Amino acid sequence: MAEAADFQGTSPSAARRWLRRTGALLAGAPLLAGFFQLPAAPAAQAAGQDSAQQVSGSRTVSVALDSLSPSAPTGGDILTISGTVTNKGKQPITDAHVDLRTGPEIDTRSSIDSVAKRTGHSPESDGTQIDDTYRQDFASLTPGVAQRFDIAVPVDELDLGDAGVYQLGVTLSGETAAQPWDQVLGIQRTFLPWQPEEADTKTRTTFLWPLISTAHMTAETGSNEQQTPVFRTDELAKEISRGGRLEQLVSLGRNLDVTWVIDPDLLASVDAMARGYRVQGEGDATAPGRQQAVAKQWLADLQKAVTDKEVVALPYADPDLASLAHNGTNVTGSLSRLKEATDVVANTVEPILHVKPNTDFAWPVEGAVDPSIVKVATSAGADKVIARSDSLEETGALSYTPSAARPIGGGTTAVVADTRLSKAFEGDLTRASAKTLSVQRFLAQSLALNLQTNQQRSIVVAPQRMPTASQAQAMAEAISSLQTGGWSEAQNLSAAARAKPDPAAATKVPSASEYPSALRKQELPRWAFDQIARTQAKLDSFRVILTDQSRVVTPFGRAINREMSTSWRGRATEAQNYRDGVEDYLDGLAAGVTLIDKSETKLSGRSATIPVTVQNNLVQDVDHLVLRLTSTSPTRLEFGGTGYAEQPVTVSGGHSQSVKFGTSANANGRVTVKAQLFTKDGKAYGPPKYFDVKVTEITATVMLVIGGGVLLLVLAGFRMYTQRKRAASREADEEGEEGTDPSGEPDEAPQNPEGPAERLQEESGSRPGAGDPEQPSDPGPDTPAESADPSGTGERVDR
Repeated sequence: MAEAADFQGTSPSAARRWLRRTGALLAGAPLLAGFFQLPAAPAAQAAGQDSAQQVSGSRTVSVALDSLSPSAPTGGDILTISGTVTNKGKQPITDAHVDLRTGPEIDTRSSIDSVAKRTGHSPESDGTQIDDTYRQDFASLTPGVAQRFDIAVPVDELDLGDAGVYQLGVTLSGETAAQPWDQVLGIQRTFLPWQPEEADTKTRTTFLWPLISTAHMTAETGSNEQQTPVFRTDELAKEISRGGRLEQLVSLGRNLDVTWVIDPDLLASVDAMARGYRVQGEGDATAPGRQQAVAKQWLADLQKAVTDKEVVALPYADPDLASLAHNGTNVTGSLSRLKEATDVVANTVEPILHVKPNTDFAWPVEGAVDPSIVKVATSAGADKVIARSDSLEETGALSYTPSAARPIGGGTTAVVADTRLSKAFEGDLTRASAKTLSVQRFLAQSLALNLQTNQQRSIVVAPQRMPTASQAQAMAEAISSLQTGGWSEAQNLSAAARAKPDPAAATKVPSASEYPSALRKQELPRWAFDQIARTQAKLDSFRVILTDQSRVVTPFGRAINREMSTSWRGRATEAQNYRDGVEDYLDGLAAGVTLIDKSETKLSGRSATIPVTVQNNLVQDVDHLVLRLTSTSPTRLEFGGTGYAEQPVTVSGGHSQSVKFGTSANANGRVTVKAQLFTKDGKAYGPPKYFDVKVTEITATVMLVIGGGVLLLVLAGFRMYTQRKRAASREADEEGEEGTDPSGEPDEAPQNPEGPAERLQEESGSRPGAGDPEQPSDPGPDTPAESADPSGTGERVDR
């Protein structure tokens, strides 16, 4: 922040006190000069030696400040300080006592940073010890043993003066066998923000409360109607369980006046858990998830927590805008996936939380920006970018911290978060002492900022994306104290973005070369975006054959969004494994629709039908496929007069379908046929299958032999028919001559059959023995019964 002139940034009351103190010193200078003549030089030298001894020995004892209450006291309060002291030396410490020391007022924000870095006791800067009444004594401190102290002192006894930030020191003094005199052996400094009355002008403070996690869901879903989602692990259940990181953020944030910043993927993941889920195990095995009740409770608590609060929704899965800007824009489709991740937000957040989210903000990692990041961040519809003051630095001579809103061109507003306040809760805050120091330093910076000028400003605090449970507790404690401290008032992010910009504030976006190298090293590489694009292309090819695309497109689309997540920073191996898992699973599904391997087909004759089978192992039907057979030697084997043939294919889920192709052969020999599935837009689907067709053509000699045999059979039949007809005619003439009686009237003769069929029947029935049963020794008929059907072509197809 702008600290170009610490004295210019000093509050009017602090300036008056400085003048009073300076005047008093000047007035007393002659008198002091009379006392401190040359004989006093040895005493001064001894004092200097004693001071050096105190500095060198002031690290012997570790002083931990575990609690300070109230964090921002007012007049009439009792200040309670608790902690522990631990002797790190090798000798016992006797006549030990813990005291409080109030130092001078700290006028600038940069001075707060300097005090926080000091180690060891310095009598010149650590102020004076308060009344011995407010101390705690220890007879002895044993090496390595921590002992607790509790001190309560009325704030009025601290003699703090006007509003401001004061240094507060907790010291341990005592004696050792090697140095048997009372000396400071340990000190812990902190800050005491002092605002005894409501400030005339209050800082409007926006505190972002991030609800973001890592990627938990895979692209895999169950084959049932509900499409039960599969999670990588059950870690999310731990985060939302009582005492978990996300549970703490919800329970603490419920009572705070903050702006919620939420990743829709987290909401969708917990909502999926509440409906029933499974967890990946060894190999391809999955186990049922058992934390549905925990998920439902967390969602219910969150719904109550965000009631009447502003909810800012990030694009789905919190995509890494800097990685996309630096490494992904040259990869086809990357920006369109960012747009898709933004478009699905409304349909994710509102149905779950029952509040309409604000989607106008983009949040690059750690608020670091350059022109390409701003361009990408606003490409999906956002017109406000959350930056940070260590990226968009002040270059002018401002003696105060300007408001957060800055117009940076193109209709885009940069909302610049304060770096010192935003980074106050980083690091390990699991120890109570670390948490207490972070809270006091945050409050000190906030009050110092408010005292810089009488102008009202809008300040934004953007902490780390995924605070731990202990960090969230420290944040909540600081916000609670800030809301009752008397110098700050809460404001949501939209209002901060609308605030009138300071005309003297920096608005120039830093160049790409100024982007922090440490952040660049954590970015997703170019080849990661290439893999994402490849997976998307496979999904696009697969989806066109499905009758219910949503069962595949939705889970895979969201998984591809997760592949671009900011949460993969610092976890390159895990990111690669996740991308590989999504692509491999998609390949496995797509391979479920395939051609069955076919053995050599034998073709006897000039024409035949060749069947090819398509297998569908998916649970849904597939359509919009075309199967094409192509002959590698059309002169020998062709399909419908050409070298290939196509037929549309539709296969029910879990079934196979045989598609038959008519073919004709022109010559003997073996021909390789290529079978390939295509989508209706002409793209090949899956690998081709090859099989051989062996053609055995019927020769002309064989046809002549067969034709001659048929002719002989016809002639033999005709000869037998004429012989029987002549025999029947002779029998009729002989019976006519013998059948005339003496009276001259002819005997009754059999009627002449009208047709050949009747004659044959009569002949066979009128001969002697015609009605007798057949005997085994009887000869068979000369020829079999004739058929009027034409003979077959003799084609045969073997698979």
